[in-house]
Amino acid sequence: MTTFTATQWPRVRARLWQYALLTRMHRPIGTLLLLWPMLWALWIAGNGHPDAGVLIVFLLGTWLMRSAGCAINDFADREVDPHVARTTDRPLATGRIRAREAVGVFVVLSLLAFALVLTQNRLTILLSFVGVALAASYPFMKRFHHLPQVHLGAAFGWAVPMAWTAQTGQMPTQLAWLIFIAAVVWATIYDTQYAMVDRDDDIRIGVKSTAILFGDADRLIIGVLQVLMLLALLLIGRDAGFGWPYFLALVVAAGMFGYQQLLTFYRVPEFCFRAFMNNNWFGAVIFAGIVASYLLHG
Repeated sequence: MTTFTATQWPRVRARLWQYALLTRMHRPIGTLLLLWPMLWALWIAGNGHPDAGVLIVFLLGTWLMRSAGCAINDFADREVDPHVARTTDRPLATGRIRAREAVGVFVVLSLLAFALVLTQNRLTILLSFVGVALAASYPFMKRFHHLPQVHLGAAFGWAVPMAWTAQTGQMPTQLAWLIFIAAVVWATIYDTQYAMVDRDDDIRIGVKSTAILFGDADRLIIGVLQVLMLLALLLIGRDAGFGWPYFLALVVAAGMFGYQQLLTFYRVPEFCFRAFMNNNWFGAVIFAGIVASYLLHG
């Protein structure tokens, strides 16, 4: 049996810290953005009272799969990240972690997430294979087309039909797919804002994004997507029979989209990043409206 001496532990801790950096443990924003649509769907599928076991499984699964996604993303971008100002210090870009280690982290975390899914019904297990395929393929899409942000939306949004089937034991309904569509549109919005931060570097090194595709029309197209997102959320509220707390939350959320437009007005990278980060609060406001509507109106 292998044992560690007192002198070896600092090196072990340092290695574990590099794995934590690889999986963005210090930056939970990606986990939160993945979390919110899943929670919207789970609360609606459970009519305001989701199963506690399903909730725990999906909270843990969300964290594991986002961490796994970061590892495979850095593996895919290991030749790109050293040339992008925002990513030059990532563990794989600096050589502090080897490529095969990143793949190993992805595999281990994905298997742990799959072990959680195995506690759910058969349909949810089958849907999970699509989720893994989307998560594993997304990081490579920026080399093939200008819509990797839409691919990310599908990967993040796939938690919606999975949570729905786990809660109900049935195929996702039209309402569930409407939530999924809203999640895809939302991810396209916030990841385009994120891509605006790196646009100059991405053009220089030849990778693709919606920020590059949209060009000078980026703010206009994001605005159109924001309107479509709000319309989708309005339809979700109507179909779910929500009361005034939810629609008040939509008003607040619309104001947040307006604030994001102001932040990106001059396309300053720092402020584009702040617009991206603001989407966490957007998701939280919508979730608060859902929960409040169930609490006040059953």
